[in-house]
Amino acid sequence: MTSSLTQLSSFGRTINAVVVGASGGIGRSITSQLAGMENIRRICALSRTPIESTNKVTNHFIDLEEERSIEFAARFAKRVFGDIQLVIVASGLLHDKAMKPEKALRQIDKDNFARAMAVNAIGPALIIKHFAPLMPCSGKTVVAVVSARVGSISDNFLGGWYAYRASKAAVNQIVRTTSIEIARKNHEAVVLALHPGTTDTGLSKPFQGGVAKSRLFSPDQSAECMLRIVDDVSAADSGKLLSWDGSELPY
Repeated sequence: MTSSLTQLSSFGRTINAVVVGASGGIGRSITSQLAGMENIRRICALSRTPIESTNKVTNHFIDLEEERSIEFAARFAKRVFGDIQLVIVASGLLHDKAMKPEKALRQIDKDNFARAMAVNAIGPALIIKHFAPLMPCSGKTVVAVVSARVGSISDNFLGGWYAYRASKAAVNQIVRTTSIEIARKNHEAVVLALHPGTTDTGLSKPFQGGVAKSRLFSPDQSAECMLRIVDDVSAADSGKLLSWDGSELPY
């Protein structure tokens, strides 16, 4: 994997960006790389835990399980930044101290399943609900949601991971559906689901045993690839699930 060296020049102007999950492994790398681009005017970094603020990066609290938190973050972004041209949702939940991916039906837990759906699907839907109105009605805009290949229904040959797979399949459908609605407002708008590849973060750490070293990406590598895709895509790509190398994955 080589550096994309992208500057997001395809937007044709300087832009404001929002990164949701900015304190996570991939989100932090995305925020850092955006901050180094001349075409980026300001970045609104949203997370539960603030990262370092700079002249470009402004922090604000967000909790994807609380819609009021998302609404307040959108109001803050509108007040401080005005128009937003790029929104990247880099948050996700696979496991924590209270939950882990299911290997069998008997391991499905209603509360854990609901949490996975809340963070991985409902949260991104609410982000788009509250931030899409801040995006211009003309010119290229992008909403990119970090999804996962395991959310592909037709690509599922292993089974297991019920809650995570279902929540990622749900967010893929949300991306597809919102891409249709948002195109009615701006025919240059792009809404994408992105598979970052297996990335060396806390989310994937317990499951890296069978991953070849050449296929385990650093957060910086995954961020580079996703930002290159953001730069390369056009409205013709809206509603798609794209892999880290730009190839289209089946839903």
